[in-house]
Amino acid sequence: MAGSASEEKTFRRFLELFLREVRGPLQDDEPLPMRPLPDLVSEDEVEGECLDLCLQHLCKYNCPFSLAAGLARATADVILQSDLSMYHPNKGVEEGTDPFPQLESVKLARLIFNKLCETCCLWLKDFPRHRRHHRYYETSIHAIKNMRRKMEDKHIVIPDFNTLFNLQDQEEQAYFAVFDGHGGVDAAIYAANHLHVNLVQQEMFSQDPGEALCRAFKLTDERFVQKASREKLRCGTTGVVTFLRGNALYVAWLGDSQVMLVRRGQAVELMKPHKPDREDEKQRIEALGGCVIWFGTWRVNGSLSVSRAIGDSEHKPYICGDADHSNLQLDGTEDYLILACDGFYDTVSPEEAVHVVSDHLQENSGDSTMVAHKLVASARDAGSSDNITVIVVFLRDPRSPPLGEDEEDEEVAAAEEVEEDEEEAERLKGVRGCQDGGADVGGKGRGTWPMQQCSAPADLGYEDRMDSFTDRTSLNLVGPVLMPEEGQLRLPTSSHPPSAKTFNPDPAPAKGPGAARCPRRGEEGRPAYSYGPQGPEPHVPSCQQRPSPDRHWLEAAALFPRAGRATRRAECTSLRWGPRQVRRGPREPCGLPRTSRTTPYPCRHPERRLGMAMSRMPESCSD
Repeated sequence: MAGSASEEKTFRRFLELFLREVRGPLQDDEPLPMRPLPDLVSEDEVEGECLDLCLQHLCKYNCPFSLAAGLARATADVILQSDLSMYHPNKGVEEGTDPFPQLESVKLARLIFNKLCETCCLWLKDFPRHRRHHRYYETSIHAIKNMRRKMEDKHIVIPDFNTLFNLQDQEEQAYFAVFDGHGGVDAAIYAANHLHVNLVQQEMFSQDPGEALCRAFKLTDERFVQKASREKLRCGTTGVVTFLRGNALYVAWLGDSQVMLVRRGQAVELMKPHKPDREDEKQRIEALGGCVIWFGTWRVNGSLSVSRAIGDSEHKPYICGDADHSNLQLDGTEDYLILACDGFYDTVSPEEAVHVVSDHLQENSGDSTMVAHKLVASARDAGSSDNITVIVVFLRDPRSPPLGEDEEDEEVAAAEEVEEDEEEAERLKGVRGCQDGGADVGGKGRGTWPMQQCSAPADLGYEDRMDSFTDRTSLNLVGPVLMPEEGQLRLPTSSHPPSAKTFNPDPAPAKGPGAARCPRRGEEGRPAYSYGPQGPEPHVPSCQQRPSPDRHWLEAAALFPRAGRATRRAECTSLRWGPRQVRRGPREPCGLPRTSRTTPYPCRHPERRLGMAMSRMPESCSD
């Protein structure tokens, strides 16, 4: 599994701390660390559900993705070879009368978590040897509920596809997908958990990944329609998938979710979304007896604004599950991919998206941390009220200069190199000093790239239904840091949303002079508070800083109108002590009442940066 001694040491250190934290195995009366979403799963869903639960559980602890993928694969193999008959909820399965045998998901999940714990113990004692793939893709992800009542988008990022499916004879492979659900989130969850499993099971997967993707879409649609019939579900999802194998890019899509490629700073069209206003789609629907009418937008039978989707069984065959695909050979001049749902592409053109990304990279010296945030913010500022999910996959180091477009660039580079050599020779002779200061050019000296990735399976954090999901998937190779004096796991900056106790919805601070970091107000004016000591301190000093109490109190008080200060202070106190029980106790050194720590004061953003996305908390996590 590990490709080097240092990597194996990092993996072993993570396993030690992970096993110390989880304290398995789980007993029958103990709560699960993560509850599965469906109550029942069919036998053909076991592998996908097992992989998803294992990856989510491991990635909550910031497990390196290669290690998480290997552990998930080993656990799934054990589960698939086990006797699962005891997890069937009815007797019809034993008698052979149930045409769709199903398993109780809670009992199956307890078995999965226990087997995962056993696998971790075995690997800690005898770590397996396996050839590592060293190509990873720096990825920035951001998803928000926006103005919709529920978040129905799902996404999945698998940078080490071979390890997850134990593929030894294939080139390096990676898988990225966005699914935009409608009428409910069940179809999007199903596609995110099972489409990549169905892809590997196709016979032509090794020879023709593009055709295998189309068949995987079709199989996923057929199986979800059966599931929807059993469970009385009325929902569907669009989807777009990019599959990278070596230097080949394969794209498959269904509906209006899209992916675009940027090469040499120019947008390249890879696909055309399936919408009813396309003439070929309209003719197909009308030939089947349906109709396309205008109702705010062009809709199939006056209902759906997409012409193809997974699910939507009540709209079949007009809404079909036949995906389209395309492929492209990469030559090294490609910059990045942008996968997003229609909530983004309906309001942001490809040219505008390129400008947003290039401006951000220039302002931040190639740092891609907040690229997806900027794109989401630009779509929201342009008027999008839909769920928005954006994945940016960099195909080359964003810190390095773009490759030359023709031979003239090579000649210019050669001439510059000769000139630099002459200047260096003159400097050594003492004629004149070096004028470039020895600065790194194009990111040299920054370490190897692409960096190791750790990615979220099928939208981490869905259980808590947070309003905003952020995933920065590039991590350092050093892994988690061991703290022997405390016996705790100190992790580097997480690429996934932390647990509810440490959720921090604030994005990373904008770089540059005068930039501030403040929470954005919620949908109805309420501030989105930050839970947990993550990220740098706010620009405005908090009441817990002690050097100068009077100055801090004045700065905090200046954030509110004079008329509203007493009201807000009373509200913060009443949240804990009730409307008539006001505690009059000692004050902190900063001058604020001690009860004010229960509800942090909101700070107003003094200067909002254009295109900067601010994460928000929803009204209720049950949404």
